Amino acid sequence: MSAIELKKVSKSYKTGQFNVEALRDVDIQIEKGEMVAIMGPSGSGKSTLMHIIGLLDHPTRGELYIDGKQVDLKMPDAQLAKLRSDKIGFVFQTFNLLSKLSALDNVLMPTQYRKVGKRDRLSRAMELLAEVGLKGREKHRPPELSGGQIQRVAIARSLINNPDIILADEPTGNLDSKSGTEIMNVLIELNKKGKTVVLITHDQRIADFASRTIRILDGAVEKGTK
Repeated sequence: MSAIELKKVSKSYKTGQFNVEALRDVDIQIEKGEMVAIMGPSGSGKSTLMHIIGLLDHPTRGELYIDGKQVDLKMPDAQLAKLRSDKIGFVFQTFNLLSKLSALDNVLMPTQYRKVGKRDRLSRAMELLAEVGLKGREKHRPPELSGGQIQRVAIARSLINNPDIILADEPTGNLDSKSGTEIMNVLIELNKKGKTVVLITHDQRIADFASRTIRILDGAVEKGTK
């Protein structure tokens, strides 16, 4: 069964008098447990594609399947948000942590609307921070951590609801090469544990960590890649 499948997905935007086609009839299939890179230059449509896969945006046309089930993109926003929370974890280039909160509290943020006991949530957050190498740093705020450590907090946060899919958007873009390699090793270990990892990148060095690369250019999958 596929973790992610897109069938003839297109996305258009209206800009003034012009219609911009960001994606054009994209067909993609990503199997459970794969580590796949979606690669393309700036403006290629890869970020739009990530937003659609992550249920943050709707396609103009086409179908999206998660875990073999078609997503009803007309369902209420609250239902889409729950599906996104259950199935997908996000790791962003800009980290998207709250600087005034501790690492532990940042990891706990996605759990605030879930029906899970406080003790269980706290225990899982502590375990995840230990897994990404931040044991003893739970009370540190982002300004007190290095870039690599901040991204590790973001990875722990992406895992707190135990999603099947990790979407990593330029996960090493703001890191030095050493920290970037360390973060990629964390993502590789998650993949080995069964998580489906999708890397959104323009960097061939990052794409090389994946088992397969899907290349996007001008809103379409390049011929010879799938």
